[in-house]
Parts: sequence; C-alpha cells; structure tokens
Amino acid sequence: MKLLVIGGSPRKNGRTGIAARFMAENLQAEIIDLSKAVLPLYSGEDEQLQNEDVKRLRQAAGEADGIILASPEYHSGMSGALKNALDFLGSEQFSHKPVALLVVAGGGKGGINALNNMRTVARGLYANVIPKQLVLDPHCFDYENDTLNPDPALLAAALMDELKLYVKAYSSSIKESLQ
Repeated sequence: MKLLVIGGSPRKNGRTGIAARFMAENLQAEIIDLSKAVLPLYSGEDEQLQNEDVKRLRQAAGEADGIILASPEYHSGMSGALKNALDFLGSEQFSHKPVALLVVAGGGKGGINALNNMRTVARGLYANVIPKQLVLDPHCFDYENDTLNPDPALLAAALMDELKLYVKAYSSSIKESLQ
C-alpha cells in the first residue's frame, strides 16, 4: 500500500507540518511538504508541467493508493498553497482514490469550513474522500518534540486506520472487477 501525505502549509515551521510529518511517519508514507516545494502559481499553461516539483507532485499523487491532504485553516478555507498544488492535479491522479482530510485550526472557528472547502475541491478531482476527517487545534501539539500529544495522536491513528481500510476495499474491488 503506497500512501502520500501532502502537507499544504506554506509555513516552514507550522503546526500543519508537524501533523503531516506525524502522519507520514506513522503510515510510512511519502510526504510532499509544500513549504519546501517550489510550485509556480497555476496558470494552466503546459510549460508549467515541466517544473521539477510539479512533476514530482503529479507522479507521487498518481502512484499513491491513498492520499492525506493536510492544510491550515486560512479564513475558513484551505491554504492557497494547497489549492494551488491541487490545481496541478486532476482525475488522472485522484479518480476514485481514497483521500483523508486533516485541518489544523487556530482561529477559533473549528476548521469545519476548511474541511468542507477541501472536500468540495477533492470531489471536483473525482477523489473518494472518506467520511472520517480531523481537525487539530493548537493544544493538540507537543511542540518540543515535533509531534502530537497522546489523545490527538489517537484521533490521527483512527483517521489513518480508516484511510487504510478504504484503500484495501478499493484495491479489492478493482482486483475483482479485473477478473
């Protein structure tokens, strides 16, 4: 099972990065950290697809069996960095693929609007967004150890378990349909 975590924060030392690294480590998944990737502002022009970070993003998303999208909540939506990255992707990378959503909130609005925003965009990519989703608030983090506190870590584990369940179910149904 090949999984991918897309850390959708442009901030190099933010909580979304901590959460994305936690998920990637525990899933033994590849991570694309958008604070390190240099993606051009999406224009739809073909030459942008030659950018090395765009190629890596498209290849990793296409090869993954399941994806976790992690974003900070910015003004009740996902980060512009994540939306820009998703604009480089399409149904070729996402069609029917199980996707889990994680939002790191901090503005007191609970992250639900960002989750809904991400779910809407993922549907537009033909992804199969799983029902379980997760919002992490500032108190959920162990900043000294660059990880999650124990109770939020259990919630993250439940999200990872559900994503793996959907990946297995989808893989089984694909195998059956090919026989």
